[in-house]
Amino acid sequence: MATMTAAQTRTDASIRESVVSELKWDPKITSPDIAVAVKDGVVTLSGYVTSYWEKDTAEKAAKRVFGVKGVANDIEVKLASKRTDPEIARDAVQEIQSHISLPSDKIKVTVKGGWVTLEGTVEWQYQKALAESAVKRLKGVIGVINNIDLQPRVSPTEIKGKIEEALKRSAELDARRITVSVDDGVVKLYGSVRSYAEKDEAERAAWSAPGATKVDNYIMIAP
Repeated sequence: MATMTAAQTRTDASIRESVVSELKWDPKITSPDIAVAVKDGVVTLSGYVTSYWEKDTAEKAAKRVFGVKGVANDIEVKLASKRTDPEIARDAVQEIQSHISLPSDKIKVTVKGGWVTLEGTVEWQYQKALAESAVKRLKGVIGVINNIDLQPRVSPTEIKGKIEEALKRSAELDARRITVSVDDGVVKLYGSVRSYAEKDEAERAAWSAPGATKVDNYIMIAP
């Protein structure tokens, strides 16, 4: 058993090599100025990109690599061309209004120094995530602060059941290794998975449940 565990444990140098390869493989990442460092399985990304979208994409790429336990994203966004905050705000409002599934009248946008802040209330987590995804692609955005609140209409028991069903449906997860608890819309995940990507998938499944207002992911990574 000890031999198998040793074989499955990846060195920091090996993880770094895989992360660098993954960044090069992803066609959405074009910057040659991203540096990768790894210590105890935790990846630190630094350097420069020309959009917030590319910074976010680089973080997601690193999380996909087997053996990664965490990611610190210190990449800076250096815009190729600067835009004014009112221009960004107008585009952000229009982008949110263009999504039929978003209650645009309940979402407020403010922009300062290229940072977009979203406020307001929605019923579903996917709506909160969609609003952020919509604005972080806009030209001139260097960061997004998502302060949108969730106001669900679902009981904790129903939330727990929906999450457990979602975990069982996922081909990437062994639902038997994950425990779910719900208290007043706050979901807590416990257990263990084999990779950071699986931990992320479990959290995504939890957020997909109607009524989840917060997810505390305490799942351990045990390759």
